Amino acid sequence: MNWYLLYTASRAEKLVEQRLKAEGVETYLPLHLSPRRWSDRVALVELPLFSSYIFVRTTDEILRGLVRVNGVLRIIFYNARPAIIKPTEIDSIKLFIEKAKGKICTFGLNDEVQIACGPLKNIDGTVTKVGKEYIILQIAQIGIFVSVKLNQVVKIER
Repeated sequence: MNWYLLYTASRAEKLVEQRLKAEGVETYLPLHLSPRRWSDRVALVELPLFSSYIFVRTTDEILRGLVRVNGVLRIIFYNARPAIIKPTEIDSIKLFIEKAKGKICTFGLNDEVQIACGPLKNIDGTVTKVGKEYIILQIAQIGIFVSVKLNQVVKIER
């Protein structure tokens, strides 16, 4: 038996996991806590680490039949074969989830951060303002201020 990856309908990962378990299939859906804001409150919600993906441990023959499960859109392939996920990779994801559990990254004024994606990837900046979804960074290297989404920056630990 190997670990495989299934692509699910948008926001259906938890339901698909329940349906697969009901069929007797071993699944792994890595979840993390993320703050969500409503008009009257902020709550921590469990969200999938990888949107629209779920790991399954099964045989190749059973895997092919899982596309009939409601919410499963397709099997992820690599080189014209179902992609096999190494058990060490699954263990690494579990270790990451365990280490990150309960930790929330917050940004404060004058924190040093690095932009993790986009056209300014790997550029360092200093936080000058923190908003609900964006922060304003001063990029000293090129003398500008930029607005970046909170989930696109990483705090630099020195």
